[in-house]
Amino acid sequence: MIWFTEYWTENVGLTVKAHEVKRIKSKYQEILVLDTPEFGKMLILDGLVQTTERDEFIYHEMLAHPALVMHPQPERVLVIGGGDGGTVREILKHPSVKEVHLCEIDEEVIIVAEKYFPTISEKLRDPRVKIFIEDGNEFLQERKGYYDVVIMDSSDPVGASEVLFKEPFYQKVKQSLRENGIMVAQTESPVLQEKYFAGAYREIRKVFRNVGVYLAYVPTYPSGMWSFTIASDYIDVKDTSRNRERVKELKTKYFCDNIYACLFALPQFVQEILKKS
Repeated sequence: MIWFTEYWTENVGLTVKAHEVKRIKSKYQEILVLDTPEFGKMLILDGLVQTTERDEFIYHEMLAHPALVMHPQPERVLVIGGGDGGTVREILKHPSVKEVHLCEIDEEVIIVAEKYFPTISEKLRDPRVKIFIEDGNEFLQERKGYYDVVIMDSSDPVGASEVLFKEPFYQKVKQSLRENGIMVAQTESPVLQEKYFAGAYREIRKVFRNVGVYLAYVPTYPSGMWSFTIASDYIDVKDTSRNRERVKELKTKYFCDNIYACLFALPQFVQEILKKS
């Protein structure tokens, strides 16, 4: 057994006891798989926890379902990042979806996920799914007016991923959407990553007319409090009366009708951050 620590800041982090299962160096990053007593297997990229078997459903359900419920008839969905497959799995719970494109820059992430995280990656080979091993920023340049929903399942905004949190990239996302299109992105922790959280919200607001922020509690993510930002030019994304009957038809463990109804109820300090952004 070893002790592994992910440092959330210079002064605080998450420490777990674990067995090392697999460690490889891909073209882009170090990929580490740990097996832990509390959280099951963990997928770690460059020292940062991406997902765990125990709490992954919270993040993946909250990233995927609100936008897909709000859209009147989502058929074509793009996931940028998300090589573990959890977001794809949740998307395919919606019967109207006919086509899912997964754009992941690092093929090794997919290979590792399929070998060590079968319950998360189980839908990656579904016939409705097409995988593109490409840079998401470049991928979008050739996709105009094609998708109903675009989901940003990207890693933290450092290094190569930083461009995915800037206005020019969100402009490309907007151009890739069809009428009634919706975008949703994970936008970091408002507690320990306030700068990135506020910055992402500010950049998205420059591009889309209707923008909303909602939260979920993911135990293994920095501070536990995690944010998502949803946006559309065509749909009032804060109107959670839309299509509520669909929520009850989903087989989920975290996302539910009550959470959907009060999706945009935010703590006062988060509201203050957004006002200043």
